[in-house]
Amino acid sequence: MSRSWERMVEKNSKQINKRRKKEGKKGISPNAPQVDRFQGRNYVVPSLLIMLIILYVTLSQPWSDSFMQDQTLFWVTIGCYIVLALFYYLRRPYLAVTRDTLETRKFTGYKTLRPAEIRKISILPGYVVVESVKGTNWVFSRLMNRYPLERMSERLKAFSELHHIDWEVKAK
Repeated sequence: MSRSWERMVEKNSKQINKRRKKEGKKGISPNAPQVDRFQGRNYVVPSLLIMLIILYVTLSQPWSDSFMQDQTLFWVTIGCYIVLALFYYLRRPYLAVTRDTLETRKFTGYKTLRPAEIRKISILPGYVVVESVKGTNWVFSRLMNRYPLERMSERLKAFSELHHIDWEVKAK
């Protein structure tokens, strides 16, 4: 099938699925795109924020008599840092692999790579690196974000074979 035909079939199946969902029936799923989503857990930024809170409270010493700030504003600031740490902890990083795209979320927003934009996929001990033709490389780390690298590497290998992308496995 051509790409335009696939897009048209996908668009029509989405419309039918919406209509069937309103009617209370199950959607038609054979034409739905398969998305393999690998989620990690961000714990580095929240822990740094918690350490920053501890440092700020320790240096400010709000319990002493020489504390010259507004108590309310101080504790509101501490609360905002805790909420920010919780936000980063609950906002899980991910890699979504579909038939013809890779998608992830960075600090600047959602990023998508198509097979023509990928130079090479490298598997290193503890890391998966997706090298793009233009822009920065995507690095998925077990240490920083707790990604399931074994499952990711299996799915990315199938993706690279399907689209004839260079595949490299490096060992220490």
